[in-house]
Amino acid sequence: MAKLYLVGTGPGSSDYLTTAAIKVAESIDVLVGSQRALDLFPGFSGETLVLRARNMDEMMKKSISLVDEGKDVAILSTGDPGFSGVLKPILRLRDDLDLEVVPGISSLQLAAARLQIPWDEINLLTLHGKGNSEVILGFLDNEKPTMVLPDFRVEQLAQFLLENGVNPEKKVAVCEKLSYPDERVFKGSLKEVADMEFSYLCVMVIYSK
Repeated sequence: MAKLYLVGTGPGSSDYLTTAAIKVAESIDVLVGSQRALDLFPGFSGETLVLRARNMDEMMKKSISLVDEGKDVAILSTGDPGFSGVLKPILRLRDDLDLEVVPGISSLQLAAARLQIPWDEINLLTLHGKGNSEVILGFLDNEKPTMVLPDFRVEQLAQFLLENGVNPEKKVAVCEKLSYPDERVFKGSLKEVADMEFSYLCVMVIYSK
């Protein structure tokens, strides 16, 4: 019976690609993922399907269809499949697949490491696909740092927080392009972040004090 693999590829650099992920890529027929995820497997010689934000649902269904046809398929998920990854949309489509999840190193883990924050003592939140939601406001007063994956632009999230009464001098950190050669970690105030420009590959930490 064919199997569908959901494979975490880490934050971006091949340095954080697990041996388990590499072994799966060596054993399957079809590899599905964003171009930057596919680029982590330059030696793959099978069929590839490029996953984009606009064709996500189509590619999920296509992957399941290929498994039904008897092909082993791996969908690459940046970071870990279980956090803002492909596990949730796949389970919504089908819950009877022969499915294996291969976890990966999340950008959240790497951000916690860069900032030396014990990440069992923080609020974890993703806004991917949710916009700048007011749900984040409820996390900012419980004496814990809040680590968030912004929906898109981290400076827009900072502006949203300011508009909703969060102290402009509140301490924050932005970890940008983690694991890439041009990685940047900025520490400063919420107001400073709102006036800066970052790429979309960011993790933001809002400190409790």
